[in-house]
Amino acid sequence: MHASILAAYGIVAEECIIQPFGSGLINTTWKVIHNDQSFILQRINHQVFKQPEVIAANIRYIGQYLRQHSPEYYFVQPVNTLDGKGLVITAEGEYFRLQPFVPDSRSYDVADDEQLAYEAARQFGRFTRLLADIDTKKIGDSLPDFHNLTLRYQQFEDALKNGNKERIAASEELIFRIRQYAYLTDTFEAIRHNPAFKIRVMHHDTKINNVLFDNSGNGICVIDLDTVMPGYFISDFGDMMRTYLSPANEEEKDFSKVHARASFFQAIVSGYLSELRDELSPDEIHHLVYAGQFMVYMQAIRFLADYLNNDIYYGARYDTHNSVRAGNQLALLDSITAQEGIFFKAITTPDRVV
Repeated sequence: MHASILAAYGIVAEECIIQPFGSGLINTTWKVIHNDQSFILQRINHQVFKQPEVIAANIRYIGQYLRQHSPEYYFVQPVNTLDGKGLVITAEGEYFRLQPFVPDSRSYDVADDEQLAYEAARQFGRFTRLLADIDTKKIGDSLPDFHNLTLRYQQFEDALKNGNKERIAASEELIFRIRQYAYLTDTFEAIRHNPAFKIRVMHHDTKINNVLFDNSGNGICVIDLDTVMPGYFISDFGDMMRTYLSPANEEEKDFSKVHARASFFQAIVSGYLSELRDELSPDEIHHLVYAGQFMVYMQAIRFLADYLNNDIYYGARYDTHNSVRAGNQLALLDSITAQEGIFFKAITTPDRVV
């Protein structure tokens, strides 16, 4: 398989060292070492990304914009094939791309200290700031309605009507707690109708492992741009809150270990606003805490709806896996909500020594 893909780039597979790379769950990734050059080869999961050509077009347009307006930014541009294409499409309908491996770089799977969280937030903020004036109408939706909370809530209600009756009965408490937070959906609808919330180019997947760092812990750039598309800042800032604040991840079964750390919120606020304070409107800044509630709540809804629908989307390693994940996210949501006052103080005094 690799031979025909790499041949499209003029690379002889037999001359390469090819090995699995990274911890991503959606695409399949390999590191390719050819002579003195290294590359990342990815097979795009077109069951998730229905139009990989949209992704390729988005990355190409953003790369062109950054080269013109911010040439100092390290943007990982995919390598073109010998015939000038950004993707290789096989006879079996699979999609592959090749991009340069960034030398002297590293990534982290866990934000285990505040400085790392600060630097990652700064990198995502910088990415958004540098693209603040790009024409978002020229960027397609690689995952339509990905962060549409109203739609996700409707899908949850549909699961209550049509899902597994036994699982619905066993989930009474989780269902009640989801409905307790339904006002967050109303806030999302208000945001969609508020002109103070600007549609920007957002990353939409701001886990710590989507930032490359140098050996000194400084950020180089953001990567994995498949989900880059127009959206609201709450998607990026909210996902950082969801994935950086708790010392335990979404798989943790002991919910007493799931809580939002105020020091990490301070770090990501400081990093994000160091790049975007002048770009965000007062209304947007007022909704920084909401961003975390929005993303955590939406993920809780998606996990529980999938559990009620017999795990057709996320799959499950054990029978109650997605139910546990939903409870985990609700525990994090409770913790964020309980600390709203503390978090708002961090927003008004975001500067920190780094």
